[in-house]
Amino acid sequence: MVLEMKVPSPGESITEVEIATWLVEDGDYVEKDQPIAEVDSDKATLELPAEESGIITLKAEEGDAVEVGAVVCLIDRSAAKPEGAESKKEAPAKVEKKEVVSAAPVKETYASGTASPAAKKVLAEKGIKASDVKGTGKDGRVTKEDAVKAVPSMGTPGNGARSTERKKLSMLRRKVAQRLVSVKNETAMLTTFNEVNMQPIFDLRNEYKEAFKARHGVGLGFMSFFTLAVVRALKMYPDVNSMIDGDFQVKHDFQDISIAVSGPKGLMVPVIRNAENLTFRGVESEVKRLAIRAREGQITVDEMTGGTFTITNGGVFGSMLSTPIINPPQSGILGMHNIVNRPMAVNGEVVIQPIMYVALSYDHRIIDGRESVGFLVAVKEALENPVELLMDNNPTKALEM
Repeated sequence: MVLEMKVPSPGESITEVEIATWLVEDGDYVEKDQPIAEVDSDKATLELPAEESGIITLKAEEGDAVEVGAVVCLIDRSAAKPEGAESKKEAPAKVEKKEVVSAAPVKETYASGTASPAAKKVLAEKGIKASDVKGTGKDGRVTKEDAVKAVPSMGTPGNGARSTERKKLSMLRRKVAQRLVSVKNETAMLTTFNEVNMQPIFDLRNEYKEAFKARHGVGLGFMSFFTLAVVRALKMYPDVNSMIDGDFQVKHDFQDISIAVSGPKGLMVPVIRNAENLTFRGVESEVKRLAIRAREGQITVDEMTGGTFTITNGGVFGSMLSTPIINPPQSGILGMHNIVNRPMAVNGEVVIQPIMYVALSYDHRIIDGRESVGFLVAVKEALENPVELLMDNNPTKALEM
């Protein structure tokens, strides 16, 4: 009558997950389908629901890395549900007080401050001297655990409160870090910049945004303009919509646009599938749906896999200019930034216009300068002339679809 709960496979390429948080305690009564844990994979954080009702026994600790298919808990299905909300566990037995005996001071010997071989290696990697670490081993020897906990000196302490916190990075954050470093090491990444006059889009939004929201239930944001401008540019410059696979170039005849979203567990990059078939309403609805799922931790691995090009918007945090890092195996990423009123020359006169700097980072192994610059100019042209290039000279019809 005891059920062994095993880690389900979050995706085809994932073989290991990490127990991020147990949502129940050992000995709790759980209901079927009740979330009992959050598990991190290298792509997303997922909830683990109870497969049956009963008393749960945990078999893994928070932070443990477990293989897909491994047993993480047991559920006793024969156990009756306890009465009342407070009857999860029996009250802990009264603990008798014992006198605390102070440990004798460590006697200084020739071994004091000497690091074990394993500790020496850890300290060398951190650039810390063994003499700067207080050893807790026999005769004051510096153990590997001492070395792992040691932190470099931060100079002479001041008078204010000073504390540090050490916590393990989530599997998702570790995977993101690994991928970002590999991109820098394994691609010939360059970035080209341009600026966009956002006034035409401002004018369109001011005229149609209320009717658009009333009709479709979503706001008319900037992301739909940028997504459709990118789709148009990718069709003009298909090399930017391709990837390297060994000695081959793989070109796509579809545009799956990844949208970078900041979630509670770190950066998420859900994908808008076949963006070339979507209208303004379709893009805005999909962006809203994916952003909500990412921020609520409900996004799935499949929803973040397989994009052909990425758009990231650092402007929402106030970024003026940046060099975004490519999202492998893609070959290009467009960075949006904040919009600032700047003086511009328009028809021979200086006028104040809302300007955004945009950046395209690309893999120079597969995309040449002509394609990269041409692509970004095509995006700029579409954003500065959206009625003609994105709406077929009929904004009313385009925004009603």
